[in-house]
Amino acid sequence: MRSTGAKSQSPSIFKTIICCSLFLGLAFLILRFTFSSSNDDSSAIFSKSFIASQNCASTCNKITPSLSETIIHYATSNITPQQTKKEISVTARILLRKSPCNFLVFGLGYDSPMWAALNHRGRTVFLEENEVWINEIKAKFPTLESYHAVYDTKLRQSGELMAAASTAEECRKVVDPRQSECLLALKGLPKEIYEMEWDLIMVDAPTGYHDEAPGRMSAIYTAGLMARNQEQGETDVFVHDVDRSVEDKFSMEFLCQGYMVEQEGRLRHFTNSLSRVSDFDLDPAIKRKIDNFELLPLLDGEGGSHIEVGGNYFALPVSDQ
Repeated sequence: MRSTGAKSQSPSIFKTIICCSLFLGLAFLILRFTFSSSNDDSSAIFSKSFIASQNCASTCNKITPSLSETIIHYATSNITPQQTKKEISVTARILLRKSPCNFLVFGLGYDSPMWAALNHRGRTVFLEENEVWINEIKAKFPTLESYHAVYDTKLRQSGELMAAASTAEECRKVVDPRQSECLLALKGLPKEIYEMEWDLIMVDAPTGYHDEAPGRMSAIYTAGLMARNQEQGETDVFVHDVDRSVEDKFSMEFLCQGYMVEQEGRLRHFTNSLSRVSDFDLDPAIKRKIDNFELLPLLDGEGGSHIEVGGNYFALPVSDQ
């Protein structure tokens, strides 16, 4: 009996083994396919991620040609900027806060790559009186943007120009320099200079150390006019070499002593904290005086009558009190 029962069960057991084997084989194939697909997807994702990071590295993190030129120049040159470290730090501090921004510099030299680098990804433009010098600097630093500026003044005329401009009504009007009738306004600069609103302006040129040199009278006046002619925002103006008579007197007169923020060594820093007041409801006479800098900001500790305009306090002259 046992022999006959065993024979009858053998086909059933055999079928069961075959079915289990087929099931396990199918399961193995499914798992293998799934694992292989997962690896392929992971590889594709990793590959795409790597390519994307490579592309980003080539565009986002790659050093710019101008910055590369600057680093190489200062690493291999014994020529240092004319300004001291403390003087440079005054402008650098403002650039750190405002950059990338629009930065106009009167003057072109071996410190120009430094200013362009400190305004990384901003627009830094240089105005230079000497065309030969422009070509020399361009050959060494082709990425710098510079233009030729023509001055029709002489340093020996500074006294006459100050006397005439300080009392002339046309020199107190806030207009585009191209429309100004003031004898100090620079009108022959490239149109890009007039059409741009500058966040910073530095006056470190033209030449101003001998009588036949152009002097910086027009550069200082025009810098102040551009700053005050802005529709909005604040312009910081820097004047270097204020140990000299022209830079000292013209900066105080046309950038206004009341708007001087600080002085470090031979560098003065001015700002137009209130460029125009046309949006304020003021008496026209008062408005004109503030626009033309005839009313000065009230300094800390000063007393007397004053007027508030947009959060700024202006000292009133005795005649207006």
